[in-house]
Amino acid sequence: AGIYDITGPSVQINFMGYAVPGQRGSGIHQRLRSRAYVIEDDDGSRVAFVSADIGMGSDLMKMKVIEALNAQLGEGVFTDNNVAISGTHTHSGPAGFLQYTIYQITSWGFVQETFDAFVNGITESIVMAYKNAKPGKIMVAEGELRNSNINRSPTSYLLNPEAERAKYDADTDQNMLLLRMIGEDGSDIGALNWFAVHGTSMNNTNTLVSGDNKGYASYLLERDFNKGAAPGLGSFVGAFASTNLGDVSPNTAGPKCIDTGYPCDGEHSSCNGRCEMCIAFGPGTDGDMFESTEIIGRNQYNRATQLMDDAKQNGVELKGPVDFRLSYLDMPEVKVPLADGTSANLCKAALGYSFAAGTTDGPGMLNFTQGTTSGNPFWDKVRDVLSTPTEEEIACQEPKPILFNTGDMLKPYPWEPSTLPIQLFRVGNLFICVPPAEFTTMAGRRLREQIHDQIQSSGMVAEGEEIFITIAGLSNGYSHYVTTYEEYQAQRYEAASTLYGPHTLQGYQQEFARIVDDMIAGRPSETAPAPEDLSDVQISLGAPGVPFDRTRLGKKFGEVDEDVQGAYQSGETARASFHAANPRNDKKVQQSSYLTVEHNVDGSWETVAVDGDWSTKFEWVAGKDDALELGLSGVSTAFVSWDIPSDADTAGSYRLCYFGNNKDRKGEIHSFSGCSSEFAVKN
Repeated sequence: AGIYDITGPSVQINFMGYAVPGQRGSGIHQRLRSRAYVIEDDDGSRVAFVSADIGMGSDLMKMKVIEALNAQLGEGVFTDNNVAISGTHTHSGPAGFLQYTIYQITSWGFVQETFDAFVNGITESIVMAYKNAKPGKIMVAEGELRNSNINRSPTSYLLNPEAERAKYDADTDQNMLLLRMIGEDGSDIGALNWFAVHGTSMNNTNTLVSGDNKGYASYLLERDFNKGAAPGLGSFVGAFASTNLGDVSPNTAGPKCIDTGYPCDGEHSSCNGRCEMCIAFGPGTDGDMFESTEIIGRNQYNRATQLMDDAKQNGVELKGPVDFRLSYLDMPEVKVPLADGTSANLCKAALGYSFAAGTTDGPGMLNFTQGTTSGNPFWDKVRDVLSTPTEEEIACQEPKPILFNTGDMLKPYPWEPSTLPIQLFRVGNLFICVPPAEFTTMAGRRLREQIHDQIQSSGMVAEGEEIFITIAGLSNGYSHYVTTYEEYQAQRYEAASTLYGPHTLQGYQQEFARIVDDMIAGRPSETAPAPEDLSDVQISLGAPGVPFDRTRLGKKFGEVDEDVQGAYQSGETARASFHAANPRNDKKVQQSSYLTVEHNVDGSWETVAVDGDWSTKFEWVAGKDDALELGLSGVSTAFVSWDIPSDADTAGSYRLCYFGNNKDRKGEIHSFSGCSSEFAVKN
């Protein structure tokens, strides 16, 4: 297993996920990590699975990762076929790493800094995992985790057949599937689990980089097994990966009208016709997003800890070969049989009206609401300026009213992918389905059930051996959502974002069945050509340049601006500010940090927390003379804060330190640091 920093630019860059233009990074609460696992059988067949704290996979990003792996390890060790890169779907990481226009609108184009950080960190985590590999075994355990997710489109879920719904006792998947990897010498190598929940505990007002609930769960698990190591630097790697989370929210207090406190309109998720007034809240006090993230993350961590014990004591050991298949699909050319005996192609990509309504986790704006099944003359005219859908395209997507006809929008480059990868990994009797989309709860259940039955009937796994099926969502590329045909009819957000029409799920089921058959038969899978590398034509407008840094007259970089108090009680927050420089001058990758919390132990300062710790926050603010708050004036302030633990042994003397790098007028970078006054912590 391997882990590497992928935080990237923590300030000035728009966040990926909520599509809120003003949600630009202003610092770090949690660092982002890439967690990689390389699994190889006795015959040398290997796969690499990556769970990265990013919004989703990217086909261009994967292309460049494979190129970098070939350069470091030699051709053929890792290929497009045996590497899967899955995003945890945090909505609090930098944007600009997908090569299609629709995903670059709020980030004002491609962001090379984000892209390079992701490619480098993911590559390094895979290399680390490959070089750290040693003989061992993988034990599996699974169990339910309650009170940690809700369905955010429950009225759509109810449109699925009653007999199908009766097979399940909840409208979300509440199962956690966990792999515990143990070395032959008894050492713990790592753990990897899948549990369905969105990375939206941190809402669209947050501007601090965060791995959200799954990032926090990983932090806790790794801290347990890497005693004394700084975050992200231990040998044990614990990933909480995404699965079929399409309609699954962590905001378990549910939606309400923020103006009245009353329940929202359930069908449209609106309040007096306004979607922006209907917002779901997490379990934190008064909906506090930091507390909500902590609760949902800790719930996952606690269940994973229990399953770690179950896996070691009573788990099923994965036995059998490692195998893999990958196939690219030209989505509009995928033909599926219909109930009336005819067949139809999937549609060209298009987004519906309800896409613009957003969700209860992060509502949209203007006058859009979820559940819209008819167009509006004004918005249709706006749509037609960009691309007018044909009658055939309109009919194909029904009952979706097309708002963005993205499949025909090719300037300045394609707005959506038309070619997408599907992938299947086998690790003994575990099968990982790897789609480039967010499957809803029931869509995922149908795919898992189909593949389970297909494998079971084939005799591919020995009789009596348990077959495990999971979905690693948002992998290798991205294409929004996949709902069931029935859910599609309601045209809530997830359905409006099901790009390729009402039969999209059926197309995925058909094509996954094909590559499963190929694996059963031991033959390679047919594939469409891979997507084009569009890196040479990317437009970048949203990442402001970093000018030279300067301080206010008479001040030095790193000098304290506002100092700490003389004493704090445990449970309080210590905070200091410093004359700063732009953090993008140095991303502080791996064994570095923008801050330290230091404890005075017999006259020697010992670091007790860094910027990757949950208890700290690093915030950067442009100077008051900077009207756009983008740091263009070169003057800025850094805030370092520490939530003092309530532990009985916290008492003592501490200081807060800040580490920065300033760019001078010649463009040269210089490091500096500064520390607060010493302060006492009392219990």
